[in-house]
Amino acid sequence: METGGQNMSDKQAVSVSIDAVKPPVQHGLWRSYMLIFLPMLLSNILQAASGTLNGIFVGRMMGVDALAAMSAFAPVFFLFLGLIIGLGAGATVLIGQAWGARDMVKLHGVAGSAVAMVMTVSVTVAIMGGLFATQLMSFLGTPQTVLNESAHYARIMMMGMPVIFLLWLMSNMSRGVGDAVSPLWALVVATSVAMVLTPLFIEGWLGFPQLGVMSAAVSTVIASAVALVWLIWHWNRRNHPIAFTRSFLALIRFNSTYCKTILRVGLPTALQMLTIAFAEIVLLGLVNGHGTQATAAYGAIVQTLGWVQFPAISIGITASILAAQAVGAGRNEQVHRIVIAGLQLNWLVTGSCVALAYLLSSYITSAFLTEQAVADLAAHLLHIVLWTIVLFGMSSVFMSSMRASGAIYAPTVLTMSAILLVEIPAAYLFNQWIGIDGIWWAYSLTFATMLCLQSGYYYFIFSKRKIVKLI
Repeated sequence: METGGQNMSDKQAVSVSIDAVKPPVQHGLWRSYMLIFLPMLLSNILQAASGTLNGIFVGRMMGVDALAAMSAFAPVFFLFLGLIIGLGAGATVLIGQAWGARDMVKLHGVAGSAVAMVMTVSVTVAIMGGLFATQLMSFLGTPQTVLNESAHYARIMMMGMPVIFLLWLMSNMSRGVGDAVSPLWALVVATSVAMVLTPLFIEGWLGFPQLGVMSAAVSTVIASAVALVWLIWHWNRRNHPIAFTRSFLALIRFNSTYCKTILRVGLPTALQMLTIAFAEIVLLGLVNGHGTQATAAYGAIVQTLGWVQFPAISIGITASILAAQAVGAGRNEQVHRIVIAGLQLNWLVTGSCVALAYLLSSYITSAFLTEQAVADLAAHLLHIVLWTIVLFGMSSVFMSSMRASGAIYAPTVLTMSAILLVEIPAAYLFNQWIGIDGIWWAYSLTFATMLCLQSGYYYFIFSKRKIVKLI
C-alpha cells in the first residue's frame, strides 16, 4: 500500500495527461448544469428502460411468478450496490475537487485507488453470492413457489458484479471530470446488447440456450462487459483524463492517503445506502406477507419509480459534481447558487415526470403484469407514493451539495434517522392498521421527513460554516 498522496512516480505517470487536458472553460451555471444533467438524465432513462424492458420481457413472456422471482432480488442488489455507491461517491467528489483545481496527480491517484477498492469488494461479493445465493434468498423470505428460480437469478447477478460495478464506477468517475457523454454512449451499448439477448435467452431463439428467469441476469452481465470494453477503448482513443493507459494502470493500487479520504467521504454514503437497502428488505418482507401477487406488484412499482426517481437522482448528482468542482477551484460562493438551480430543476423535470406517471399509471402497470387485478393493485399503490418523489429530489440536492462541500456526516445521520425512526416503524404500524397501503404511506412520510431535516440543516447550520477542500 502506498502512503504518500503525491509521489514522484505518480507525477511522472500523469504528465502526459496533464499536457493533454485543456484549460477549464467557464460556463454559465445553467449551461454547466445541462452539460452534465442532460446526458446523465438520458443515461438514467436508458438504464430504467433496460430494467423495465427486462421486467416486461420476463413478466409478459413468462408470467407473474417469473417476475416475482426476479423482483425478490431487487433489495439484495441494492444492498450490494450501496457499498459501491459509497466508494464511488467518495471518489467522484474527490475527483471533482481535483478536476476543479486541475490537479491531475490527485485525480489519477484517487481514480486508481477507487478502482482497486471497488474490484476488491465486487470480487468478494461475486464469490460469496456464487456460494450462498439460495440461502440468501431463502433468508429474505422469498415465496417457496419462486425460491429456486430467484436463487438462480441472484447467483448470476452477483457473480457478474465485478463487471457491472466497474462499469458503474468508471461512468461516475467520468462525470466527475465533466464528461457525462461517454457514460451515455456506454449505456446505449449495454442497453442495445441486453435488449437483443434477453428475449433470445428466454425463448431459445437462433440456437441460444433457453435460460428462463436467468435470461435477464445473463444478458445484463454480458451487456455490461461489452459496454465496459467499449468505454475503455473510447477513453483511450480520445485521450480522456482517466484513460486506462499503462501509466494509469500502474496507479491502480491501494494508496493509503487517497483510500482513507475516499472512505471518509464514501463510508457514510455507503452506510446510508445500506440502511436504505435494509429498510427495503424489511418492507419487502412485509409485502411478501401479502402473497405472490403483492410481490409482483412491488416489482412493477419499483420499476416505475425508477423512471421517476432517476431524474431526481441525476439532478442531485449533478449538483454534487458542480459543487465539488466549485470548491476545488476555490469558488465557494457558487455552492448556494448550485443548490437553488438544482431545486428549480427538480421542480421542473421531476415534477413533470411525476405528473406523467400519474396520467399513465394504469397503462404502465398493465405493461408489466398480465393479471388485471395485480396491475390495478400496483397502480393504486403507485398513486400513494408518486408525489413524494419531488420531495425526495429536493432533499437529494441539499444532501449532495453539502457532502461535496465537506459536510459529510450530518446529512447521512439525518437520512438514516428518517429511515430507521420513521420509515420502518411507520411501515409496521400502518401495515397493521390499513394493510398493504400502509407500507407505501410509510415511504411518503419518510420522503417528507427527509426534506424537512436536510433543508433545515442546510439553511440553519451548513450555510453558516466555512467550506474546506477535502484533498
